[in-house]
Amino acid sequence: MNVTISSRESPWWSHAVFYQVYPRSFLDSNGDGVGDLDGVADRLDYLSRLGVDAIWLNPVTVSPMADHGYDVADPRDVDPLFGGIGALDRLVAAAHAAGIRVTMDLVPNHTSSQHPWFQAALAAGPHSEQRQRYLFRDGTGPGGTRPPNNWVSIFGGPAWTRVVEPDGTLGQWYLHLFDPEQPDLNWDNPEVFDDLEKTLRFWLERGVDGFRIDVAHGMAKPPGLPDMELVGSALLRNSDDDPRFNNDGVHDIHRGIRSVLDEFPDAVTIGEIWVFDNDEFAKYLRPDELHLGFNFRLVRAEFDADEIRGAIENSMAAAELAGSPPTWTLSNHDVEREVSRYGGGDLGLSRAKAMALVMLALPGAVFVYNGEELGLPNVVLPDEVLQDPVWERSGHEERGRDGCRVPVPWSGDAPPFCFSESSDVWLPMPPEWADLTVDRQERDPDSTLAFFRRAIDARRERTSVGGAIEFADASTGVVAFRGGDGVTCVLNTGPSPVALPPGELLIASAALADGLLPPDAAAWVR
Repeated sequence: MNVTISSRESPWWSHAVFYQVYPRSFLDSNGDGVGDLDGVADRLDYLSRLGVDAIWLNPVTVSPMADHGYDVADPRDVDPLFGGIGALDRLVAAAHAAGIRVTMDLVPNHTSSQHPWFQAALAAGPHSEQRQRYLFRDGTGPGGTRPPNNWVSIFGGPAWTRVVEPDGTLGQWYLHLFDPEQPDLNWDNPEVFDDLEKTLRFWLERGVDGFRIDVAHGMAKPPGLPDMELVGSALLRNSDDDPRFNNDGVHDIHRGIRSVLDEFPDAVTIGEIWVFDNDEFAKYLRPDELHLGFNFRLVRAEFDADEIRGAIENSMAAAELAGSPPTWTLSNHDVEREVSRYGGGDLGLSRAKAMALVMLALPGAVFVYNGEELGLPNVVLPDEVLQDPVWERSGHEERGRDGCRVPVPWSGDAPPFCFSESSDVWLPMPPEWADLTVDRQERDPDSTLAFFRRAIDARRERTSVGGAIEFADASTGVVAFRGGDGVTCVLNTGPSPVALPPGELLIASAALADGLLPPDAAAWVR
């Protein structure tokens, strides 16, 4: 199944506005308290009015849900929780009819411990062919009682778990950079890529428009699995030197993926690349590897003019090194929502809207996380409802990511705000979100939702959002840059109102005061 959607001369994905859907939290169509794919399809008109070009779906494949879908038991089927594969087919068809592309999460670094391969590896015993698909190793120390190396899990605790062998004795250890229920695959085994190729073709032939690749800097492991340099359980070295990630062999894996994608010319791969050296980052975006790579510098920047300008300059430089369009995002399912990150309350919301306008002014692809357009803050949830494995793995020291995954409020005056017909939703929604529902914001021309719609529409109307930008001289606390079409974006992070350059005001994140841009605001001028 193919779809033709009008685009500019450059590839559609090079300037697209992607909308990240966390399916569990978007809309529940069957009353079980968990969002699903028919719920997404039911709100395609909402996404069309928002003006997005594509959807990125977080994992919907078959999974025991130990990490909410990132522990994949069957990569070529849709979990019944989300409506089964028929629901995905319906969503793809309806989205394409509405002019919206659909991309899916791909999880190549690991599988679920319930995957048939891993279950076969446990049953087969040490040094078997089945165990060669994963990273099983003998332990160290007397009787192999210590892990093969000192690697720690991203979710906390050791990155190794010892198994009970078929004869009932304690035996080998297996590597899991995340949860123990997510064993890492051995990418030195050709069976692993052969299976991934089947997965890629399966979804592309069903009309899916591409993949966001989870942990795209992972997969390949260094020879001999050398120890990390640690202080206590903390990584001492810079993340770019972390032996668990960014090993040279990963690039051959991406070349293999790209060789399949090249048979589907409109499809895109977007890598989650937590690499901060620009030369290393650019390697992932060579012409025979990924199409796009997430650059997280803007997410990591404080609301400070120097930090924001530095993040933009750095991201543009990395993209230029690679000859690839840059990408921009302010939030996702793994990080604190920007309203809270920028100070919370009215201050945090003002800054979040200003940064959204900055992001939408920049060349390249933009990613908006569901609920961002409503100005949703992070939610402080009670301990007893937390589900992220980070909570347990860290010994209840890190609360995890549930606070940014609370379901979207659609309408009504009380939870669950028509997200579900059930009052028992998978994460509780705060009563104060009554003022943030889609229905209420659609009736308010000054709402955050109305602002996002105007901003995305203004981006679409510009003659060019590609190419280079030029920074202008600006006073302390101000970032100003001009695009190739002559539109200047001005961000004021300082304490006092500032003058805008002469020209036509296209859009501002806050009302001007006597023609001046107030603090914590941004504007476009032509």
